[in-house]
Amino acid sequence: MALLEVRNLHTHFFGREGVVHAVDGVDFDVDRGKTLGIVGESGCGKSVTALSIMGLIPRPPARIVEGSITFEGRDLTELSERELEDVRGHEIAMIFQDPMTSLNPTLKIGTQLTESLRRHLGMSKGEARRRAVELLEEVHIPNAEQRLDDYPHRYSGGMRQRVMIAMAIACNPKLLIADEPTTALDVTVQARILDLLEELRLRHDMAMILITHDMGVVAEAADEVSVMYAGQIVERAAILDLFDRPEHPYTEALLGALPQIEDERTREERLTTIPGRPPDLVNPPPACRFAPRCPYSGLGDACSVELPELREIRPAHWVRSAHPASEREEAPIEVRA
Repeated sequence: MALLEVRNLHTHFFGREGVVHAVDGVDFDVDRGKTLGIVGESGCGKSVTALSIMGLIPRPPARIVEGSITFEGRDLTELSERELEDVRGHEIAMIFQDPMTSLNPTLKIGTQLTESLRRHLGMSKGEARRRAVELLEEVHIPNAEQRLDDYPHRYSGGMRQRVMIAMAIACNPKLLIADEPTTALDVTVQARILDLLEELRLRHDMAMILITHDMGVVAEAADEVSVMYAGQIVERAAILDLFDRPEHPYTEALLGALPQIEDERTREERLTTIPGRPPDLVNPPPACRFAPRCPYSGLGDACSVELPELREIRPAHWVRSAHPASEREEAPIEVRA
């Protein structure tokens, strides 16, 4: 049995202009000790999926209208807010994209680190402080005891992200959700943060959901990947299988958009763009949501008439497409503008 099972999850936002189908029928599992990468462009529903798991979607205007989120046999959608508070930070923890907005600028780092230790583990003030020092040392922050008394603005961006990681692992959660943990960092710091997350995942035997728009990040850190587009998962597979044999045209386009050296002599890089734009999630199309941008779709064919099911095209490789690569014979019909 998987540690986390998400089934047919629908999270909608209700506003004056209509209902935004931010997450629209998402399914995935996270096994114990494994890392699931969720990848897709901005606005596809990755972060809303994570916030739905944590019970942190803003209510109103958002609401889970259908589906289940089962964690160790309990459906989190049926828990009260008090019960969710006991789960958050203790059994499931989350690292947010921007640590400066997640950390309270008016409180010392030590105060913020010890809060969850006292709340969830019942530690005394002294015990919590000693544990906070250990946590900062575990995420490789030098002079940990002195740095506890600093405010967040005294830390660099990479160090603030390390503090957020220390806060997330403080109560030894079974599942860690990392939402774009390296976006605001430079390349060298990104690599160190990813190495740190992997080190901690192995040491604490945690499962992890890594949310990112960067295929390079997910290739380095994940065991399995779910590709999201317009609120839905369009492909799901083991990481090596997905990179070696992508099936969905959107996944192929994402991989094609990675920088590639075109000319070894000039070292010029070629970037392939994805034409068009994602659909309006207030009025999503009833058929395949990628069809208007897909070079394999044609007027009147299956993908422009009905929504393809997420189907297992080969063992442990799932795709939502009428034109998966392994069944495709024709060349692209056209590139949509």
